[in-house]
Amino acid sequence: MDTVIGFIGLGIMGLPMAGNLLKAGYSVIAYDLVAERLGRLVAQGARAGNSCQDVSARAQLIITMLPDSPDVEKAYLGADAVLAGVKAGTLLIDMSTISPVTAVRVAQEARKRGCFMLDAPVSGGETGAIQATLSIMVGGPAEVFKRAEPVLKVLGKPVLCGDSGSGQIVKACNQIQVALILIGMAEALVLGQKAGVDPAIVLTVLSGGYAQTRVMDVRGPKVIRRDFAPGFRSRLHFKDLTIIRETARAFRCSLPGSSLAYEMFASMQANGWGDLDHSAVIRVIELLSNAEVQIAD
Repeated sequence: MDTVIGFIGLGIMGLPMAGNLLKAGYSVIAYDLVAERLGRLVAQGARAGNSCQDVSARAQLIITMLPDSPDVEKAYLGADAVLAGVKAGTLLIDMSTISPVTAVRVAQEARKRGCFMLDAPVSGGETGAIQATLSIMVGGPAEVFKRAEPVLKVLGKPVLCGDSGSGQIVKACNQIQVALILIGMAEALVLGQKAGVDPAIVLTVLSGGYAQTRVMDVRGPKVIRRDFAPGFRSRLHFKDLTIIRETARAFRCSLPGSSLAYEMFASMQANGWGDLDHSAVIRVIELLSNAEVQIAD
């Protein structure tokens, strides 16, 4: 395909996403601070960039997938940044999960340089990134979304949510629900364990009824095997819950369930579990209940 895509940020999510663009026939110029990640994508056919600025100078469309608001600000607004090298008319898509305030501010700076920008955070975790089934929540002008849609459809299912920042608002809503589902699943499994019921049976029964969720289907079997390898790190979900608290405060919105989730994920960080999968929140419930969920022999 003629469009050259610049891809910045090759972590758990970004690397398979960029790989899917290559598989779809796009030319990709990539950059990451970790040379090993960049090397893995180059081995798949991408070209290596030397900096965010270098990538933006060589591409017609830029995608960023970064951990947090400060990382996005640095990538777009700092030294050797995207907006330092970008050409007017370039389409910019930030697929990171960040503060809506930051998303709007970076979009405003992009417009000053004659560029079009969308905030497009995703849900679906590592599995969704690999399988190209991500839910993509997009904020920005409708005409810009229409231009970006063919590329976004390579990565998943894009939905226009409203003006700049709206994608981040909807992602915050998504993260509320995911956190509370993980906590609910954790409580159910710990209660079953303490009462003497095999957690595999609890999971099978709940997955076959009204309590069934995709979160349970994907993470539940791993949880009862004590597999907390990160599909989405708990420290990143804690970051999202911090954004949710700040956004709720700005809109004077009471979110008691999210406040509980924030405290439980804060406990995970305090216990050194920040790099475990967010489903490891069950370890907080286990700690409080003096129990450990495990499959019966």
